[in-house]
Amino acid sequence: MRARAGDHGCIVPGGPERRLPRPRRADLRVRREHRPGDPRRGRGEDHHRRPSLGVHPGEGRLIAQAQTAPLAQSLQLLQQKIGIYFRDPGLLLEAVTHSSFANENPSVSPRDNERLEYLGDAVLQLITAEYLYKHHPGATEGELTQTRSAMVNTNTLAQLAEELDLGSYLYLGKGIAKGGGRSLKSLLANAFEAVLGAMFLDAGYDAAYHYYLNRYRALPSPVRDENFKGRLQQVAQERFGETPVYDSEGARVGNRREYTSVVFAGAEPLGTGHGASKQEAEQDAARAALESLGATSPAATLTVAKPAKAPRARRAPRQKRQPKAAPMEAPEPEPGEVVPLHAMAEPPRSRQFGEPLE
Repeated sequence: MRARAGDHGCIVPGGPERRLPRPRRADLRVRREHRPGDPRRGRGEDHHRRPSLGVHPGEGRLIAQAQTAPLAQSLQLLQQKIGIYFRDPGLLLEAVTHSSFANENPSVSPRDNERLEYLGDAVLQLITAEYLYKHHPGATEGELTQTRSAMVNTNTLAQLAEELDLGSYLYLGKGIAKGGGRSLKSLLANAFEAVLGAMFLDAGYDAAYHYYLNRYRALPSPVRDENFKGRLQQVAQERFGETPVYDSEGARVGNRREYTSVVFAGAEPLGTGHGASKQEAEQDAARAALESLGATSPAATLTVAKPAKAPRARRAPRQKRQPKAAPMEAPEPEPGEVVPLHAMAEPPRSRQFGEPLE
């Protein structure tokens, strides 16, 4: 079969032997089954347009709103739990964002709560130091330090966070969330400090001061700072004739390390504890062991008492109410003879302006 004139890529017989240009690649992109103008045209016909990535003009804002709607609703519920509404909700969002989530979702929350945690820790130290200094003028420095440590340790702050159900509102990375990060005491304590730091920036020192002390007083059983390890050593030697031995391990959780400690008396495990440091984990394990043995240690010297209610002013004795006198009834006029209108010789007319009264 001979090639016809006009065919691409062929030599025209009988004419000048020159090679015609081949079709462009852009033309080959068009699928043969689609014609120009067909609504079902192929991708090749849109090669001259800008790539839209599947988002039409105006849809980007709607997609962003759809992603942030659950976020705003979660922050609203958390503010209701806290009892304080933030003028800048972005501070609260930063306070509940773990570094693992910020690394995985930088477009949602580019900052994590580590800076606010640093600030909240300093604010918390000042709050407790000021309160104890004012309300315990006779306490020594050692007693003040011991009580302040009880008010700001990991167990106390984690208990405050659990009262708020703060773990349900934290934004965590997928790995930490699946590994039970919402119930880690160190993570909850850090988040509570971050929320307190955000509260300090948004509402001021007085708001953070009263909020923390009110939450601490409302705890059903405030955690006190005691030498649990020393107490457990005494109990273990009395009951088992053994010195407690601690087996501690550290695991990385995000950018931090979480320690787990198990305390043994001989070959028998007595308790397990967690903490941000090895010392905290061992103290927590000793506390759990004392609770399981029913040998909790005595209470701390200083306490944070609930504020006494001011006595109510005595009211003046009520005077007996005098019975009200019955109102005097006006005498009813004697009824006169009623004449119907149709029986009147002349119907009554209304008095005109200026006419004298009869």
